[in-house]
Amino acid sequence: MRLFSFLLTSANTIIVSFIDYLHYLRCTDKPFAQQLRRILGFYPHDLSIYREALMHRSLNHHRPHEHKKDNERLEYLGDAVIETVVSDILYHHFKGKREGFLTSTRSKIVQRSSLNRIAKEIGLPELIQSTHINHTHNSFIPGNAFEALVGAIYLDRGYSHCYRFFSERIIGKHIALDKVAKEDDNFKSKLIEWSQKTQYQVSFELTDENIVGTNSPTFRTRVCIENIECGTGFGYSKKESQQMAAKEAMHHIRKKSDLYQQMVAAHQERTAPAEITEGTTGEEVTA
Repeated sequence: MRLFSFLLTSANTIIVSFIDYLHYLRCTDKPFAQQLRRILGFYPHDLSIYREALMHRSLNHHRPHEHKKDNERLEYLGDAVIETVVSDILYHHFKGKREGFLTSTRSKIVQRSSLNRIAKEIGLPELIQSTHINHTHNSFIPGNAFEALVGAIYLDRGYSHCYRFFSERIIGKHIALDKVAKEDDNFKSKLIEWSQKTQYQVSFELTDENIVGTNSPTFRTRVCIENIECGTGFGYSKKESQQMAAKEAMHHIRKKSDLYQQMVAAHQERTAPAEITEGTTGEEVTA
């Protein structure tokens, strides 16, 4: 029975691969199809969907009289598909784990910073069409394109190929599930806990807020320790930007000895006993 199932699966894989190759032979843009296959692991059928997935809305500024097209609708679809696929994978990988654990682990995988990193590691920025010269360094374009790409896979090949893309190309290679599950990503909480123990003053300040798209506001936060800027963070919510700022601050505290010494000096100056002066009665008082 197992042998029969193996042979049936192998035959089905060969047939699907042959059909994919026929689509490749008929496509008009073979270099683009090859680039996508390198990333996806299979040949796409409808290249137009993938072109749209890699089209940033900034291109619309240069074609005001044409029909505007960008990847925001596919980004919306891909966001939902990614959540479903990751939930499916986590459910079967962590057998017996409770809902809270699975939800927390999923949020670490699908958060913007994680998707940006994955997009860059698989080489997706090279295919993105955008008027931003340095879009590979932009804090959100690669991650958005990755979501749109998954949306394109879903429309072109269905859920099974989305699952295959993640299970074969992303999980294990770019995401270690067991490692992610153990990570504590509440950097703001850890920084505040540290400040309470050490009596260092920590403050978070929103420095920038932009409406990037219809439903895509962005935020930038800086964190100061003893009034010294120690980190900045970007995010799609105030909370995310604070987390990123706290993460950078914690890294700088550990790695930048000069910054740490400035913090120590500022802390000592703030907490040093006030100068003792003579009162009108001749008694020593604390100012």
